[in-house]
Amino acid sequence: MTPTPVTGRCLCGAIQFEIGSGLGNASYCHCTRCQRRTGTAASVQARFEGDSLRFISGEELLKAYDPGGGSFHKLFCSECGSSLFSRSPSDPSVWSVRFGALDADPGVRPSYRQFVAYAATWEQVPDDGLPHFPERRPPDS
Repeated sequence: MTPTPVTGRCLCGAIQFEIGSGLGNASYCHCTRCQRRTGTAASVQARFEGDSLRFISGEELLKAYDPGGGSFHKLFCSECGSSLFSRSPSDPSVWSVRFGALDADPGVRPSYRQFVAYAATWEQVPDDGLPHFPERRPPDS
């Protein structure tokens, strides 16, 4: 079971938050958008209920980037640039948090890898036993 609340912050500490619902489904994303946004080969995140997010400080510093095409909005600290969340443009209750922003063990582990067809050529996708999906994970998997 995921400990609650789950707490986190941006790099400069201006934005601090807690997630009261705990974390749900976690995954690795290997798409080029996540690579560019994080500067890494893959992004690790977990879903949570958006209405359980509470800002302790710095909410006014949170900015969003809309990549268009129905993709999740990317939310970040406008002071230090830390990538913190993604939010569904069509359902405001669906959010994801970046594991790198969390203060402690989130209590969940990634259960799949998606967009592996776009994986960085300079870092091999590990054979870690998780399901690999060339594109977005199908909803029924």
